[in-house]
Amino acid sequence: MSSPMTSMAAMRSFRRDPSVTTRELPPGTVRRVLGVAVPYRRELSWFLLLVIGSSVIGVVTPLLAGDIVNRIARLDGTATGVIRIALFIAALAVVDAGISVATRWYSARIGEGVIYDLRSRVFEHVQRMPVAFFTRTQTGALVSRLNNDVIGAQRAFTSTLSGVVSNVIGLVLTAGVMLTLSWQITLLSLVMVPLFVLPARRIGRRLQEITRESYGLNASMNGTMTERFNVAGALLVKLFGRPADEAESFRGRAARVRDIGVLSAMYGRTFFTALTLVAALATALVYGLGGWFAFTGSLSPGDVVALALLLSRLYGPLTQLSNIRVDVMSALVSFDRVFEVLDLAPMIDEASDAVPVPADDRSIEFDAVSFSYPATSDVSLPSLEEVSLPEHGGPTAVLHDVSFRIEPGQLVALVGHSGAGKTTIANLVPRLYDVTEGSVRVGGVDVRRVTQASLRDAIGVVSQDAHLFHDTIRANLRYARPDATEQQLWDALAGARIAALVRALPDELDTVVGDRGYRLSGGEKQRLAIARVLLKAPGIVILDEATAHLDSESEVAVQHALDTALTGRTSLVIAHRLSTVRNADLILVVDGGRIAESGTHEELLALGGRYADLHRTQFRDGERRTVDAA
Repeated sequence: MSSPMTSMAAMRSFRRDPSVTTRELPPGTVRRVLGVAVPYRRELSWFLLLVIGSSVIGVVTPLLAGDIVNRIARLDGTATGVIRIALFIAALAVVDAGISVATRWYSARIGEGVIYDLRSRVFEHVQRMPVAFFTRTQTGALVSRLNNDVIGAQRAFTSTLSGVVSNVIGLVLTAGVMLTLSWQITLLSLVMVPLFVLPARRIGRRLQEITRESYGLNASMNGTMTERFNVAGALLVKLFGRPADEAESFRGRAARVRDIGVLSAMYGRTFFTALTLVAALATALVYGLGGWFAFTGSLSPGDVVALALLLSRLYGPLTQLSNIRVDVMSALVSFDRVFEVLDLAPMIDEASDAVPVPADDRSIEFDAVSFSYPATSDVSLPSLEEVSLPEHGGPTAVLHDVSFRIEPGQLVALVGHSGAGKTTIANLVPRLYDVTEGSVRVGGVDVRRVTQASLRDAIGVVSQDAHLFHDTIRANLRYARPDATEQQLWDALAGARIAALVRALPDELDTVVGDRGYRLSGGEKQRLAIARVLLKAPGIVILDEATAHLDSESEVAVQHALDTALTGRTSLVIAHRLSTVRNADLILVVDGGRIAESGTHEELLALGGRYADLHRTQFRDGERRTVDAA
């Protein structure tokens, strides 16, 4: 009889989608897979030897059992001889148990090692990808590469490899021994294999359909829960949602998953029952035909018992090897999907001869800069996007011949309508993107020629939506400077005008800020972000509309904190509210990706151009108004 484990392994094999066998793998995939195994070649060698040893023991044991039966039936020899063979069988069982434990250890060692290596490589590689990659990539699809596909690739060295080796060796040894004992019974047993394999394939096709539907429904439910269970989604549902309709929709999908689970369980039980039935019929055939041969003298009773025991080791390998191409291709496709991410070259890479940003010069200069956002094919993969549509007309130019210079210690403001290109200009300074034409220089050196670490250390950014991790205030601050002392943390909080608030919290620095910092108000989050920049102590600060969405009281508090953050530093400030930048050393008016006007607040008002129009709009009738850029 086949073991339940063997049956379930065979069932998983039939359930895999055979469409993977038609996928064209890139040349060299197998060679790259073998390269992943190189660090584990010693473990793999021992693993394969242990699998072979277990297969040999599995064939020897039935033969020894048959020998015992022959000795008993003929009363040949002494009881001591029978006991000696029985003890040897027991010893083999102990050895096989030890081999099983050792095999599992090597399997886990290799499998978890491969998972660790691939996950580490993918995570490190993804961290180097440009911002454009994350703006297009579906997070769930990327996480799936780190989880499902990496685990699928790992199976190539554990379940698939061990399955192929043990099944081939077991099948060859078992069939060879059975043929030497009785070729007639062996051939008749093999004739019964199609009675199981062919119906199992039909069951497998049906299971593929319901499994695919189950995956889709589970993904839909997971997406719904992810969207509804985060803070922003929960607020939206409470304010605009219809709880009864939401619950009914979710129950409908959950009910279908329930029904599919029942159906899948019944198909699985049918498969297992069919395998058990065919194995039982084959065993009955062996005992019936073998018994007749024994009475005619052409077969010994021990051989009949040995054939029956060996038969249980024949059907499992045959079933699994019949789908070996699907198993191997499934593993190779998983590897290919992981390699697909690793092969996507980062657009922002460090030059081999990169130099640090000069410590004594914190100037910023744009020299005839033009910029177009990269094409999708350059930054992302269609398989990582839930909706991927072909682009038409190529990348669109965003900036055109932008030139200006910010001297060390100066505060320069960028103003203009939304979509004019202000944030794009700011993103080019820390090299979140590379220019299409011209150059951006920090400290007199093109940012493409400086080390990314020194550029990151030289620049601090506060955006309009400051992001905080779901962690403590201490951890969020030390993200900018891991070696910061307790006193330095409090000094940064004091500079950001939020130390008193933090001291009033029950856990002070150990207070958890919640998902994206939602336990704090908008002004408190912004001041923590400013404290993070103060702790980093960069020579250049970029503010991207840091007070755009705050009320008047919070804006005043944040503005005081910004005054501290900007003191003595080169500053590039993006602002919609002109009142916050009227004292800037230089104001640049951005319009249509170009610098339309430049000068001080008074100079631009006297010019009577775009800046003056923006100023009149915001301060009409003596009341400040925010430009509705949309």
